[in-house]
Amino acid sequence: MLRTMASRVLDDNDRDEVLAILDADPVSNVFVASRVRAVGLSPARLGGQMWGFGPRGGLTSLCYAGANLVPVNAGAEAVHAFAERARKQGRRCSSIVGPSDAVEPLWERLEPYWGAARAIRWTQPVMEATEPSPVPADPLVRRVRPEEFEILLPACVAMFTEEVGISPEVGDGGALYRSRVAELIRIGRSYARIDDGRVVFKAEIGAVTPQACQIQGVWVHPELRGRGHAVAGMASVLKHSLECFAPVVSLYVNDYNAPARAAYRRAGFREVGTFMSVLF
Repeated sequence: MLRTMASRVLDDNDRDEVLAILDADPVSNVFVASRVRAVGLSPARLGGQMWGFGPRGGLTSLCYAGANLVPVNAGAEAVHAFAERARKQGRRCSSIVGPSDAVEPLWERLEPYWGAARAIRWTQPVMEATEPSPVPADPLVRRVRPEEFEILLPACVAMFTEEVGISPEVGDGGALYRSRVAELIRIGRSYARIDDGRVVFKAEIGAVTPQACQIQGVWVHPELRGRGHAVAGMASVLKHSLECFAPVVSLYVNDYNAPARAAYRRAGFREVGTFMSVLF
């Protein structure tokens, strides 16, 4: 039986190598890269560990092991090594997410030990845009103000519950989720159209690096769907993102969400890859 090299926990001494790997695919790796650039590789600051495959000076693959388990540039041997570490450590994450060609074999190795997932999103197209939308942007979509937190929060909870299948208020009463929503508002990465105290459209910029940023949490009020708010709203968020954050704007979406995929395409996004998510 072929003996595979073990993975190891990385630290700030590995930062340059880690960023070189992450920056080789800035769209797929935007979430992990944004975390590393913001706080480094110390587990205490990172909120988890960064696993590496390959010796110092010869790293080839990574795996972020925090609230999410995210493989990066992971071939077959790296997937095996990361699965072994994850199996021995036990499940500490709420999801596995990343390129489908790494997540699928990683999950195949972990499922016998971790048990059934709550849900699996087998195919999630990754989309990107590098130019302003060809359709008019909604001029009423703007940055959410801190005093509008309580107006925005129910829309965020509704989006999360609809998308993930479980309320973000389960467990800690929503404290962590409320904190994240408030933080995105505070740093100017939460956008919405709010008419007479009602959220019509909303989206957040969840991750940012110098190379790319990632839109998340796109939501239109259920009573107002089918009226073009998603397309015009995304055109607005795309415009702001290109002007304020990064030259490439990305997102990923469930393959079965045909209306969302169509709206993103109309807003100027194109499919460039495929993610997969395993939800616990």
